[in-house]
Amino acid sequence: MYLGQEFRILGDWFIIHFTENYGMAFGMEFGGESGKLLLSLFRLFFVMGIIWYVYKLTRTKYDKLYVTTLSLIIAGAIGNLIDSAFYGMIFNGSEYQIAQLFPAEGGYSSFLHGRVVDMLYFPVLEGNFPSWFPFWGGEEFVFFRPIFNVADSAISIGVFMWIIFQKRFMISEKEDDTTIAALPNAATEGDQQGV
Repeated sequence: MYLGQEFRILGDWFIIHFTENYGMAFGMEFGGESGKLLLSLFRLFFVMGIIWYVYKLTRTKYDKLYVTTLSLIIAGAIGNLIDSAFYGMIFNGSEYQIAQLFPAEGGYSSFLHGRVVDMLYFPVLEGNFPSWFPFWGGEEFVFFRPIFNVADSAISIGVFMWIIFQKRFMISEKEDDTTIAALPNAATEGDQQGV
């Protein structure tokens, strides 16, 4: 697909719309080329850190829902990181043309400077704000306007699950801390009884 091309799947409610995200969520950018590099490096270190954390969790007694929640966030972050790292190196630009895989002249960008491909668009509800509505009175609105990808969905679902079940996760972490703190004392008492 070329940039901006779209296919209507369910009328005006579900559209495959090809766009490329230059920065963070919802197309926000952060400081040009150096900002893009910093954002990509942050994603890389975030993914490594959260993978290490999940690994440590799975080595002890853990809440499977908590690990599932974190795994969704990891999977989405890795998907966006792969796009950001390699997409610009293996494709040429897709403005006014279909991007070519492995072009002879090379890709449109260098390592960690690629754009993230977004394609899912759900403009479920369109209309105008009432004239009395503060700030946006009379202006057009679309719900849900952002164009996103499967990786963004995984991150969003993981974050929403973490928010919804946060109390459960914090209780299970406190229980694990209490159990771990009690283990050395129990061993010491057993040793004293054996003497």
